[in-house]
Formats: sequence, structure tokens, C-alpha cells
Amino acid sequence: MTTLAGPLLALASALAYGVADFAGGMLSRRRPAVAVVGVSQACSLVALVVIVAVVGLPGNAHWLPWSILAGVAGATGLTCFYRALAYGTVGVVSPISALGVALPVIVGLAGGEQPAGVQLAGLVLALVGAVLASGPELRGEHHVKSQAVWFAVAAAVGFGLALLAIARGSAYSPLMTMTGMRATSVTGFAILALVTRSVGGIRPRELPALAALGLADIGANLLIGVATTMALLSVSAVLSALYPVVTVALAAVILHERMRPIQVMGTILALVGVLLIAVPAG
Repeated sequence: MTTLAGPLLALASALAYGVADFAGGMLSRRRPAVAVVGVSQACSLVALVVIVAVVGLPGNAHWLPWSILAGVAGATGLTCFYRALAYGTVGVVSPISALGVALPVIVGLAGGEQPAGVQLAGLVLALVGAVLASGPELRGEHHVKSQAVWFAVAAAVGFGLALLAIARGSAYSPLMTMTGMRATSVTGFAILALVTRSVGGIRPRELPALAALGLADIGANLLIGVATTMALLSVSAVLSALYPVVTVALAAVILHERMRPIQVMGTILALVGVLLIAVPAG
């Protein structure tokens, strides 16, 4: 039976992801998105290295290949996501990329996971709600360039692979999986900075905000990693994918953006889905 602790951690990861996405979006208005992601992840890597130095290394390195895959897939997915936004609108790109959660869900179910019937219904409602809450534009999609769709699909694959790799690596060591993941992505961004000879104009006074962003993002990854060790992968993946609800809510409260009817409906469906998932099996 799935305990309540795992789903709660997955929901906490959705909260952290939502806050990080909102903050990252605000920071990316002033600096290049690649620079924001690269520097914030470098800051989080420093924090992880300090933690590892204190707690020590695990007895095996079975987490290593999964952490490398998570780093490559996550960085690639994020790059494709921002690239998609350069061609299309958030209302089209975000829902497509959010569907990446389907990959770990399919893997979990194919691996023998058997959520209760009411939980399966909750998974479907929560996933549909998350997509709708991100504000999909059901009209005018013919104006979106095909590049945006393909890059969004690539982002979805990257996000899905990253989540799956985080889950697999966390079975051995959540902390080291996060550390290896960040070391991999930061290495890639560092090489890019050396090639372009630029850090995107990031200034020292901006480092505290970027560090907070990096900690929120890695915290979300760590939470979902631990959650997958305590609950079904399919359940954890969908619950962590509810971050668009958080991002939309923050935009409504802080930026005073009006939620469209479809976003309100999506938020309600997501919350209903969460309640169904929380129903004890049996």
C-alpha cells in the first residue's frame, strides 16, 4: 500500500518546481535563460558538494550512470523548452512539454505497478488538470511554427527521461544522484560559457537570487527522488507534474494575471485528482 509520505513529498516537489519556474521566468526577463539556468545550477552544485563532504559518499556507485543520464536529459529538455518558447507561445509549448510525465508513468505501469482504480482515475484527472492549468491555447494553434512543437516534444522527452533517471538513481542514493546530475549539467554549461566567452552578463549582486533559484530546483529534484522510493513511480511522477498550478497561482497573486476559465477548470481537476490519489487503497 502506498503510504501518504511519498505522495506528500511529490506534492512538495511540485510546489518547489512551480516556485522555481516562476522565479526563473522572472529572472530570464533580465538575463539570457541559458545563463540563468547555468549559474543557478552551478550554485546548487556548490551546496550539494558541501553536503556530500559532510555526510560522506555511499558504499557503491550504482547511482552514477542514472545521474549522468538525468543531467544530460534535464539540461537538454530545459534547453529545448526555452528554444520552443522562442518560436511559439507558452500556452502551446508548456502543455506539450508537461506531457513528458507520461514516460515515467508508462514505465511504472509496465513494470508492474498497480494503483487502485480510484488512484488511476486520480492520475488521469491530475495529469489533465496540470496540462489545462498551464493555459493551453485551444485556438489559433495554426499560427504556431512547427519548430515550436518539435522542440516542445523534445523537451517533454528530456523531462520525462530526467524524472525516470532521478527515480532509478534515487533507489541507490538520492543525494548522489542529484550531485551527479548537477555536475553533469554544470559541466555542459561551463563548456558552453568557455566557447561563447560569456556568462550572459550575470553580475555578482544577482548571485543570491540565482542561488535561491538553484536550491529550489535541486530541492524539487531531491524531493521527487525520495518520493519515488516511498511511493509508486506513476503516482509520484503525476503529482510532481502539478507544478503549472503553482506557477499560474503565483502569476495571479504576484503579477495580477487573470486566470482563464480553462486554467480554473484545470486547477480544480488537478485538486480533485490529488484527493482521489490520496484515497487509501483497499
